[in-house]
Amino acid sequence: MPICMDELSAEQEAFRKVVRDFAQREVAPHVHAWDRDHTFPLDTVRAMGELGLFGLPFPEEWGGSGADFTTLCVAIEELARVDSSVAITLSAGVGLGANPIYCFGTEDQKATWLPDLVAGRALGAFGLTEPDAGSDAGATRTRAVPDGENWVIDGAKAFITNSGTAITSVITVTARTPGGVSAILVPAGSPGLTVEPPYEKMGWHASDTHGLLFDACRVPAANLLGAEGNGFRQFLAILDDGRIAIAALAVGLAQACLDESVKYANGRMAFGGPIGRNQAVAFKCADMAVAVEAARALVYQAAARKDHGLPFKQEAAMAKLFATEAAVAATREATQIHGGYGFIDETPVARYYRDAKILEIGEGTSEIQRLVISRGLGLPV
Repeated sequence: MPICMDELSAEQEAFRKVVRDFAQREVAPHVHAWDRDHTFPLDTVRAMGELGLFGLPFPEEWGGSGADFTTLCVAIEELARVDSSVAITLSAGVGLGANPIYCFGTEDQKATWLPDLVAGRALGAFGLTEPDAGSDAGATRTRAVPDGENWVIDGAKAFITNSGTAITSVITVTARTPGGVSAILVPAGSPGLTVEPPYEKMGWHASDTHGLLFDACRVPAANLLGAEGNGFRQFLAILDDGRIAIAALAVGLAQACLDESVKYANGRMAFGGPIGRNQAVAFKCADMAVAVEAARALVYQAAARKDHGLPFKQEAAMAKLFATEAAVAATREATQIHGGYGFIDETPVARYYRDAKILEIGEGTSEIQRLVISRGLGLPV
C-alpha cells in the first residue's frame, strides 16, 4: 500500500505544524547547550507530555488521543529536524516504554503504569540488550527465578534508553525464566537494581542512556508481562514498530541536513558567488533531496500498512535500512558542504554527524535489517 506525503490528512499536516512550532520554540534555542553539557531536558520532556505527544497512539481510556501510528511518525520526524536526542526520548518512551505494557499487560498493570507514561509524567524503558547479547537477543543471560510471590532477577543490561531519568518509573526487562525468555516489569528504585552512570556517547548527548545491573533484584510475581516464555516473541513485535519510528527519526535528521546545506550553499560566497552555483555542491544537495523523499515514502508506506492492519515486517526493515543509511550519508555530505565550519561543534551539521551513526545500529543493525529482508524474499536461513 504505497503512500505519499500528499496523502497525509489535513489534520496530520496541521499537527505537523504544531510539532514543528513546538520544536522551534522549546527545543531549538537550547539544543546546543544540552548537547555540549550532556543535559537531559526534563522540563521540555514534560512539555512534550503536556502537548500530548507521549499519548498519541494510545486510546482515550488511558489518557491518549487515539491517533494512528503515522501521526506518531510525523511527530518524531519533526522533532528530529531539530534534535535527535529529544526525538529518541519520545520514540523510546512510547514504543519501548508504554507500548509493551499496553500490548501485553494485564488490566492491573495498565492501570498502574499507563496513565503517567501516556501523559508524559513518567518514562518507561525496555531492557533487552546485554553486554554480550545485542543483535543476538536469544543469547540473553539475565535470569529470573521464582521465589514465593516474587521474581529474583540477576544479570546486566546495556545501552538502555530512558532508564535513569528523574521520571523513569518502570523498566521492562527480558530474562530467562524456567519457561523461557520472559518479560518482567521492574519498577525504578527496586532493591537490587543499580542504574550505572550515564554513558559518554559520541552523539545523542541529551538522551538518557545507562547500563543496568540486577543483583538479587526482587519484584512481585504479578509483574510478569504477558505469558511466561513469550518475552522474545513480544520483543520482536515491539521491534517492528520501533524500526519504523527510528526510520522516521532518520528522515527528520536527513531533512535537517538538506535544509542546512541549501541554506549554507546559498549564503557561502567563494570564487565570486554562492557555492551552490557549483555543480559539485548543487548535485550533493540534489542527491540528498532524492534520498530524503525516498526514505520518507518508505517510512510512511510502512506506517500506513501498520495502521491498516496489514503485514509490515518487511516494509519496516526496508524503511529502517534505507532511511538510516540515507541519514548517515546526508550528514557526511552536509559536513562536506560546510567545509571547515562543518567540523565545528557550534554548527548544527556537526551534531547531526555525531547523532546519525547510532541510527544504523539501534533497533536492529543494518546487517540485521538485510537479514530480515532477505528472509522475507524467501532466501534460505
